[in-house]
Amino acid sequence: MDHSRVPVLEALQEFRRRGDVVFGPPGHKQGRGADPRVAEIVGMDVFRSDVLSLNGLDDRRQSQGVLSQAQELMADAVGAEQAFFSTCGSSLSVKTAMLAVAGPGEKLLLSRNAHKSVISAVVVNGVEPIWVHPKFDRERHIAHPPEPDDVRRRLREHPDAKGMLLITPTDWGTCADIRGVARVCHEAGVPLIVDEAWGAHLPFHPELPVWGMDAEADLVLTSVHKMGGAIEQSSVFHLQYDRVSPEALKQREDLLGTTSASTLVYATLDGWRRQMVEQGHELLDAALRRAERVRAAAGDLPGLRPMGGEIVDEGLAAEFDPLKIVIDVRELGISGMQAAEWLRAERHVDVGGSDTCRISASITHADDDETEKVLLDALRALVDRADTIERRPPVHLPEPSALELEQAMLPRDAFFAEVEHVPAEQAPGRIAAEMISPYPPGVPAVAPGEVITAEVLDYLRSGVEHGVLIPDAADPSVKTLRVVARR
Repeated sequence: MDHSRVPVLEALQEFRRRGDVVFGPPGHKQGRGADPRVAEIVGMDVFRSDVLSLNGLDDRRQSQGVLSQAQELMADAVGAEQAFFSTCGSSLSVKTAMLAVAGPGEKLLLSRNAHKSVISAVVVNGVEPIWVHPKFDRERHIAHPPEPDDVRRRLREHPDAKGMLLITPTDWGTCADIRGVARVCHEAGVPLIVDEAWGAHLPFHPELPVWGMDAEADLVLTSVHKMGGAIEQSSVFHLQYDRVSPEALKQREDLLGTTSASTLVYATLDGWRRQMVEQGHELLDAALRRAERVRAAAGDLPGLRPMGGEIVDEGLAAEFDPLKIVIDVRELGISGMQAAEWLRAERHVDVGGSDTCRISASITHADDDETEKVLLDALRALVDRADTIERRPPVHLPEPSALELEQAMLPRDAFFAEVEHVPAEQAPGRIAAEMISPYPPGVPAVAPGEVITAEVLDYLRSGVEHGVLIPDAADPSVKTLRVVARR
């Protein structure tokens, strides 16, 4: 296909050329009604590019096929049979994908180290989750994706499961054996969905971890805003084979998605695809070399322990995305969250993620010599000034087995059950009626329907005292918990 074409951007350019006067949404009418004080900050072109697809980019009947052409080009670029754009982010795309494979009351295998959006999907969709527990790294206190044998065992225990949802890469860049898991699923006659939100860049350079479509996955979703060049909320479904119905996927997306899709998202997805096809290898090659330099330089700093390919050598993950700079800072006597706060406040550097043990920074095709220098200078300053950072009470990290809670009720049933709020001291042994997710990365420590334990409660409460954010709990201080009422 002709990847110099960008159907959405071309249609937007033509819309501007024609000078159409619109008497429908958006109400600001391509910036005519925008508050100049707002336009001064976000730019008037944001408003000029905010156009509806119907009677805007395309006509009432969508006869020009603007969006469908852009999606066909995307599918061709990444080796998928079909691609569909979503403007609601992969948090909604994952709900759609799950519902395309398993309906209410049906079983679906899920990685338990899933983002809260996956747990939310279980509640919204009414799917019965069959948890496949991740491979836990005790030394680093980090969860890596489950392995094919873990999936095979759970499918044998639940032969009526409709499929598997695998999360890879993780927030920390560790990757699953997608091909191995796909073949296990296909032997059982079920599809594999891959939540590859952090992997939009993977199809465009051979030194990156394998891309889901190339590793026999049936349905892959990506968040192009994470490691790609599209704006926030840009998400794409990639589909191949016949185990997931394109018709079902489209209908589920129509059920959950917006009817007011953002042209800004469509346009930047379209443009990013062209950029990657034409320049992606060169751009990502430069990013990979830059990441190597950053990781090596960080490793030379006392108190910093960057993570890299050794996790593959140790058999903990199938692959590792080298563009993720993941650095353990515990030897500095601080947590990753404290390091992130200091870097933002003192050096105006915002890292991509942090937790009790580490920080992470994503290197993308957008980085250059200046951003490389800024990051390394900030890390050197952190090492030099770490002893000035106020010590906080430690987070009580539980043993890995303590994080595998008993599922006593279906998440949906527990979430919508009659509930009560109890003091934290009375919560152990009760069934949670809420998600409790230390954020970031936003993986629930407690999901609805799970039995709360003293160990996990101690972990959460010590985390709050240390400064962990828990935004989804009814009581973010975790002094009280929302539990299923006793009858």
